[in-house]
Amino acid sequence: MRAEIIAVGSELLLGQITNTNATFISARLAEIGIDVYYHTVVGDNPDRLKKAIGIAQDRADLIVFSGGLGPTKDDLTKETIAEMLGTHLEMNNDALISIKDYFLRTGRMMTENNKKQALVLADSVVLKNHMGMAPGMALDKSGVCYILLPGPPHEMQPMFEGEAIPYLLGTLGKQEVIVSRVLKFFGIGEAELEDRIQEILQKQSNPTIAPLASPDAVILRITAKAHSSDEAENLIAQVEREIRDLVGEFIFGIDNDTLPSKAAGLLKNGQLTIAAAESLTAGLFMSELASESGISSSLKGGVVVYNDDMKVEQLGISRSLLLEYGVVSSQCAEALAMSAKLKFSSDIGVGLTGAAGPDPHDGKPVGKVWIGIALQDGSVKTFKLDLSGNRNTNRRRASQYALYYLIKELKNSRVEN
Repeated sequence: MRAEIIAVGSELLLGQITNTNATFISARLAEIGIDVYYHTVVGDNPDRLKKAIGIAQDRADLIVFSGGLGPTKDDLTKETIAEMLGTHLEMNNDALISIKDYFLRTGRMMTENNKKQALVLADSVVLKNHMGMAPGMALDKSGVCYILLPGPPHEMQPMFEGEAIPYLLGTLGKQEVIVSRVLKFFGIGEAELEDRIQEILQKQSNPTIAPLASPDAVILRITAKAHSSDEAENLIAQVEREIRDLVGEFIFGIDNDTLPSKAAGLLKNGQLTIAAAESLTAGLFMSELASESGISSSLKGGVVVYNDDMKVEQLGISRSLLLEYGVVSSQCAEALAMSAKLKFSSDIGVGLTGAAGPDPHDGKPVGKVWIGIALQDGSVKTFKLDLSGNRNTNRRRASQYALYYLIKELKNSRVEN
């Protein structure tokens, strides 16, 4: 199958939102053996949409649309497709009942134009929307398969996974089970990761290995097709072992893990408490941890000590230490971590100090950061970073690195293998 993805929405052309739907759909189609040859973006204009559809019909067996299924006058995707295919729209009662139930549950008034969302292409297979109101559709006509999906990613993605993918597998006559596992990396760039596992990438067939975009981590999705879940899991496990042998030191989690959730889970599982003293990050590290539910059993507290006087007054750090080594130093990070641990009687203390920017600080260049971690056994580890972002990027990355090093130390100290 040759596929084309047509994203509909003037907001995409105006740069108001990013076309993340096309990235998601392309990755998932590749995993089931469907090649995407073209991405098209067209505004909310029926004439231009007709031209885009006409071009796609000549070069694709599968056309996937996202957007334009809403209740407003500029949502014209299904109306335009119906006209192009010489068919009509009809009311889908199940979708209409679902829409009415939504308004009853939320206590909002349902206007007449909301009924428009329950209109579907005649003779199409309706794709249920479990996260919103407008259903999707799948229709095979004259040798071309048309898939219509809503625009909001939180509606589109589960519909595509749960409804469209099974439909396409049935159309292709495939009875395989598709299983994926996501490996999450930190402390290594995407290019270096690819270089280190080049041999594995070159020989991939089943499972396939696909990098995914993420602002907080480097991600690899391993996807296997097999006749059973167990068989697919075994295929994934073999490739995962090879990857871990080469770059396992940079893997901090799998699937839905994030840096905060992984760190919080390790703390809770180990029944460990933690406190922090933050200078350049000004509470970002604690805020990340506090985003995880149940962290109150582990996070005892912390202090923001942004200037030298507060480091001395609030934490009792020696002024002579600051004068001798500087605020942006391994010695200061170690003192912050130890002082936080002592002040809050916690098992672990974390200290962050550095030059966030835009100007050098304490004679150190922008991006120079030191992280200290005081461990339960009394030892203290320090880690140096040389970051290259702007002020707030450096602060955020410092917090992420502190979580990453914390995870590594917790794993090394027997909490998890």
